[in-house]
Amino acid sequence: MTPMTPGTAEFLLAFADDEHLMGQQHTEWIGIAPFLEEDMAFASIAQDELSHAALLYAIVTDKGQGGPPDDRAIDRLAFDRNADDYRSAQIVEVACTGWAHALVRHWLYDTAEELRWSLVARSELEPLRDTAARAAREERFHVRHADGLIDVLVRTPDSAGRLAGAVNDVLPLATGLFDPVAGEAEAVEAGVTSAPFDTLLPEWTDRVRARFPDIDIGAIAAPASAGRARRHEDFAALMARMNEVRSIDPTAIW
Repeated sequence: MTPMTPGTAEFLLAFADDEHLMGQQHTEWIGIAPFLEEDMAFASIAQDELSHAALLYAIVTDKGQGGPPDDRAIDRLAFDRNADDYRSAQIVEVACTGWAHALVRHWLYDTAEELRWSLVARSELEPLRDTAARAAREERFHVRHADGLIDVLVRTPDSAGRLAGAVNDVLPLATGLFDPVAGEAEAVEAGVTSAPFDTLLPEWTDRVRARFPDIDIGAIAAPASAGRARRHEDFAALMARMNEVRSIDPTAIW
């Protein structure tokens, strides 16, 4: 069994934080999406992302031993850390209050995550390898869902224009998913992941350009190296909403 080093734990926390906050963001569209099918779709995708996060947090809390999850320890990681201790990318922290922006973020995020999970598909850390097998199947459906909806919307000039505006607004933050993660080099050396995530930025860039060929995207720059150490200004409000119900009974397991 590959030992859980501090660097590997940091690497996994960044992964888990992204999945957790993206799942939370999706839940905020339940009941207010443009039509019922999207209420249901975003609820299902949110459930998948939150489940991925819980599995990753569990690997950290039990140090990769694959034992039964410690739900309270997982909750502490998910909800009780200081803002500076999170390692999420700003794309999952920002509030996307417009449907076009939420849909574009969904596509950009899940396309990146599909690539990200592929890097740990043969991980030396057995619980991570098992989680990756499940997550990879689900991420394919997430991307298929976003692709199908975008295919319909780009046929109409008004909705195509909204999507184009959303791509230009959201894309700069989306590149932050590839920002180097503390401990990533250590995780690569230990065989926890096969390569740094930013090595797949060119492939993701090609997918973005193929998905939005009519949009003048311009250069997709590599993210700044300190991006995951800085919280977006929307982070505090998001965490407050996430803890609103939980604060009613802090002793409960959520």
